[in-house]
Amino acid sequence: MMPRISAIVPTYNRADLVQSILANLKTQTRPPDQVIVIDNGSRDATQMVARESGADLIVFPENRGFAAAVNEGVRQASGDWLLIVNNDVVLEPEWLERLLRAVAEENALFATGKLLQRDDPAKLDGSWDLVSRAAYAWRCGYGKRDGAVWSVRRKMFFPPMTAALFNRQVFERVGLLETRFESYYEDVDFGVRCALAGLEGVYEPAAVAVHAGHTTLGKRGARVLYLSARNQVLLLAKHYPPETVRRFAWPILVGQLLSLMAAAKQGHFFAALRGKWHGLRRWPAFRKQAQRGAAEAIEAAFSESEREIRSLQRQVGFDPYWRLYFSLVRA
Repeated sequence: MMPRISAIVPTYNRADLVQSILANLKTQTRPPDQVIVIDNGSRDATQMVARESGADLIVFPENRGFAAAVNEGVRQASGDWLLIVNNDVVLEPEWLERLLRAVAEENALFATGKLLQRDDPAKLDGSWDLVSRAAYAWRCGYGKRDGAVWSVRRKMFFPPMTAALFNRQVFERVGLLETRFESYYEDVDFGVRCALAGLEGVYEPAAVAVHAGHTTLGKRGARVLYLSARNQVLLLAKHYPPETVRRFAWPILVGQLLSLMAAAKQGHFFAALRGKWHGLRRWPAFRKQAQRGAAEAIEAAFSESEREIRSLQRQVGFDPYWRLYFSLVRA
């Protein structure tokens, strides 16, 4: 029996992009059986476009963020497999079919493909995610030229939700997205939970898509950097027991300071600094949910992910952030 597939499309005020992705999904050689559009309080023609396309429509009265939108889509989806896709992605016609083949062949529970940049398709927008001991995530290959490193199928634990396919049981086993993150790093947190639960996914480079990137909140604008900076701190608060914070104190300090420097280079130092401060203020609330007695598993997951970052950076050329980080921190 063919598995049933539900596509989940969160959106906010971009009717043009919604129209594009809904048309794109219909061109798939294996189109989804159900398409759900979650409208985060749009004031444009988004709802009309969704209804005219035949999609199921969920409307929030205000913008509740990416995580809340995805979670509602998961709750309403009827599929065995759930496709989560941003509205600014264009999938090649065989994208979904190739991911389904990959998860079947690798016995995987989730999958992502190769994302290329819309403005320069010779460069990657992403592939899979990794995260350092400092809770600074790298979307592997971002800004790098496409090549052999990114053209090999491999297992992975951190699925970026720009365009990814999940077996429903993944959400049943590790839970929904962390809504307190709103947007950014909620998929990194989800990947950490997958890694700790031993759930494996597959990266399938033959499944290719193009991504515009940051079309809702603006390309690396102040809000993006504020949320990213805040949620890096909250990721630490949620997953690191006190003994891990002590053991990883130097990598955490180095990584977080370098993230502020990276934000300053983009002209948004104070937005990022405000994000760090707000993350620290919310630290106690997240600490209540930090896992107890799991320091060994958490440290192993973050350390192995960091080793992979270093290995890949060596192969494709160090980005300035990672060059400085690894020059100051021993893996």
